Amino acid sequence: MLIPFSYALASRTLGATLLALCLAVPAFAATGTPHLPNTELGLIWVVPFVGILLSIALFPLFAPHFWEKYLGKICTFWAATLLIPMFLQYGIAITTYEVLHTYLLEYIPFIILLFALFTITGGITLKGTLVGTPILNTVILIVGTVIASWMGTTGAAMLTIRPLLRANKSRKNKTHIVVFFIFLVANIGGSLTPLGDPPLFLGFLKGVEFFWTTTNMVVPMMLVTGILIPVFYTIDLMFYKREIAMGNDPFAEIERGIPLELQGRHNLLLLAGVVGAVLLSGSWDSGVNFTIYHVDITLQALARDVLLLLLAGSSLLLTGQDTRKMNEFNWFPIQEVGMLFAGIFVTIIPVIRMLSAGTDGAMANVITLVSNPDGSPNNAMYFWLTGGLSAFLDNAPTYLMFFNTAGGDAKFLMSQGANTLLAISAGSVFMGAMTYIGNAPNFMVRSIAESSGVKMPSFFGYMAWSCCFLLPCFLLVTWVFFF
Repeated sequence: MLIPFSYALASRTLGATLLALCLAVPAFAATGTPHLPNTELGLIWVVPFVGILLSIALFPLFAPHFWEKYLGKICTFWAATLLIPMFLQYGIAITTYEVLHTYLLEYIPFIILLFALFTITGGITLKGTLVGTPILNTVILIVGTVIASWMGTTGAAMLTIRPLLRANKSRKNKTHIVVFFIFLVANIGGSLTPLGDPPLFLGFLKGVEFFWTTTNMVVPMMLVTGILIPVFYTIDLMFYKREIAMGNDPFAEIERGIPLELQGRHNLLLLAGVVGAVLLSGSWDSGVNFTIYHVDITLQALARDVLLLLLAGSSLLLTGQDTRKMNEFNWFPIQEVGMLFAGIFVTIIPVIRMLSAGTDGAMANVITLVSNPDGSPNNAMYFWLTGGLSAFLDNAPTYLMFFNTAGGDAKFLMSQGANTLLAISAGSVFMGAMTYIGNAPNFMVRSIAESSGVKMPSFFGYMAWSCCFLLPCFLLVTWVFFF
């Protein structure tokens, strides 16, 4: 199963890259490290990036069947609208270097980690009798929120959403349960490690230490979850009591007497292996580099990616198909993410280059927005701009954009610029919960809930929930941490 998946992913997501790799053959003889001239780039180069992000935002809402059928072609189109003009204006050498640098150091490690987490967590399922009382629902949300930082928001959401839905099968009012699940498990819970949410892993790839995220994000995360969990319990208890008063038996359709059993437990060991592989790459300096056309790949990064693939392959070999069927496991979500980010990582190249030019580049206005008059960073603006764009344009590329706006130097941002890095990290992770399109698991959870008979709010209906319950939390976070 791993081989067919890998073939499909490669053939459908990397089409735009193959052109550049083919063009690379004569370019290997080039001397010096070629770069896009960051101060010469105009805002026209941002169009492909904006185009692909708007496609992600609008097509699933207004043309979902077209989007599902032509997703790969749409991503390839936007990548081509960048690569072809770049090749014509700047030549083979620069185009090849920029694509190889982005894919070898960022996209491929990024998608391998997501693939490993998705595959391994898809082999874990919880069976047994669960009854959706307010206490049980709150416990499941707390557990999902805690484990999300260690198995990823996608993995934690896929592991816990189906038991939660089964437990509440007989409840009449359960929309709020799924909405708060998206808030907490699919987003805010992924705050504490690079494994938790894609933007934080991109930060890790850029040099942010693994446990910097843990130690710096824990207090803001606890503040937000400390508000949302009691609010959820209060709302759920209100609906639960109302249903009982109206004569609805929440236990009616629950199959009783089935003991709780965690199937696929060996995958928990494989998850520990994922954590170990990522920690290894961050703490081991082998001193060995492999250079592919000016792009240095460290031995520790290569070892991490190989280990992650081996762990994913082990999960496929060791986990029975019945367990995955119980989870309604299929490859489409990770294929979709792979295709989307294959295009995003290409089209964001000139954006990052323009940001690196600072006030001398075409995106000087962005730099000005997040800077105080004395030139120091305005961390409240970093939090809200990163968060606001993360809500509508996907949080991973948004994190990357503002990380580079802040200078892109991980060592500086972890020390003197720690509050700025915290603002970027918190904004991208927390506000991914504001809309269905802010983070990959949001739509997945909505789809699973609707297939289970839960009436989910529309795009703007969901935003009414998030504005009501999340915006006050984020205003408090701003006041406590960024003023």
